[in-house]
Amino acid sequence: MGAKTAVAPPKESAGPAPGRARGAGPRRRRDDRKAAWLFLAPALVGFALFYAYPTIRGVYYSLTDYNLLNPPAFTGGDNYSQLIGDDQFWNALKVTGYYVVLNIGSQTVLGLFLATLMHRLTRSVALRAMLLVPWLVPNVTVGLLWMWMLDANLGFVNHILDALGFGTTGFFTSPNWAMPTVAAVNTWAYTGYTALLLYAGMLQVPHHLYESASLDGAGEWRMFTKITLPLLRPVLALVLVVSLIGSFQIFDTIAVTTKGGPVSATRVIYFYIYEQAFTNFHMGYASAVAVVLAVILGVLTAVQMRLLRASRSDLA
Repeated sequence: MGAKTAVAPPKESAGPAPGRARGAGPRRRRDDRKAAWLFLAPALVGFALFYAYPTIRGVYYSLTDYNLLNPPAFTGGDNYSQLIGDDQFWNALKVTGYYVVLNIGSQTVLGLFLATLMHRLTRSVALRAMLLVPWLVPNVTVGLLWMWMLDANLGFVNHILDALGFGTTGFFTSPNWAMPTVAAVNTWAYTGYTALLLYAGMLQVPHHLYESASLDGAGEWRMFTKITLPLLRPVLALVLVVSLIGSFQIFDTIAVTTKGGPVSATRVIYFYIYEQAFTNFHMGYASAVAVVLAVILGVLTAVQMRLLRASRSDLA
């Protein structure tokens, strides 16, 4: 007889994969897009109602002659043609630019100084809370507070200046002092917030870079200019863009303290829009000025972001 052929024992069935029903096909990937749109819906509805719709209506009104009493009458680009030859508009734009330079310059320099002190010397939570207090006070309250303190006759500050022999100064009534005073008031109110943003950016800089620079003999100023500032660029760009937009939108402090005076020295572009709309009832013309302001802000923001390379970081 020949040799017997070995027969391999039958293999046991592995059975269904864990967590999958018998006979089920390959598991499909879950689609979360419906849930995502559901969560986004409240924000999208709010954006459409409070941003997109008013913007479209504003652009439409800018092409009409509208005074709240009569229906809007379409006039095409007449409002924009009038705007080009409007000396008050160009003066308001010039005054606003002057304020922007004063406000952004002072806030950025003081904010960097305070943020650097907190980063290099102390990280007290109490100090950070104190810096944030002026930013939490409403702008109208801030304006009233400083208007009373700087009053030429009854103000506490002028009483001190007079006692020291400097005489009194009409901070809000002098054409030369009015705008620097408004810029100083808003610098006091917003510098703490700016400093905290910059301080948060400084915390992202690796500490070993400062240790290495210190071992190489670098001083505080050299470390600030060669390490802190370059690595702080994305946060600094954010601060400058937010400050630029906020500075162009200055209104509350002007309306409370100077009301655009004296002799148009503080009639910024936002206050000019308000006067045209709610004092002269030129709603269409005011809308045209607002549209031009939005375009200017968009261009300046884009240029600023491009020059500062806000999307890039040297930490990578």
